[in-house]
Amino acid sequence: MEVTGRIKMIGMVQEVSPTFRKREVVVTTEEQYPQHILIEFTQDKCELLNNFQVGTPVRIGINLRGREWISPQGETRYFTSIQGWRIDVLQPAQGYGQPQPGYGQPAPNAYGQPAPNAFGQPAPNAYGQPQADPFAQPQQNPYGQAQSAPSQPQTNGFPPAPDFGTQEDPDDLPF
Repeated sequence: MEVTGRIKMIGMVQEVSPTFRKREVVVTTEEQYPQHILIEFTQDKCELLNNFQVGTPVRIGINLRGREWISPQGETRYFTSIQGWRIDVLQPAQGYGQPQPGYGQPAPNAYGQPAPNAFGQPAPNAYGQPQADPFAQPQQNPYGQAQSAPSQPQTNGFPPAPDFGTQEDPDDLPF
């Protein structure tokens, strides 16, 4: 996982025990509702923050960590932390504040088409709809007729309804 934003604060190295140390950084995201995310770098990763300053736009590789703790009174509590393992400066040419190319998009296969997901289905497009396979054979509808490609581009992302013929069913509605 990744977090992008501007560094708001870089803490000092904290010696928690003789065998454990950590360093915290706060990153403020730049979105409609900015978030101040505390990220911990531990052990040898503490030195990764030495070359960064407050205000620098960064992308941080993170892992979510959770643990359970039982107090002496027998109460169970859960703690979550965000651990950083990589940090990179975002270059202005990357369009900071804009989605990165390919970020959140399925990786293309060797033919430039989105790779199928783990279930063999086409990967969804930016609107969550499956990508059409341009090389797929026409599907048979329940009435044994081959469905052809629509003559006009689809704008809503849904396939057209099947054509049940041109005969209109009589109805008894007054309008």
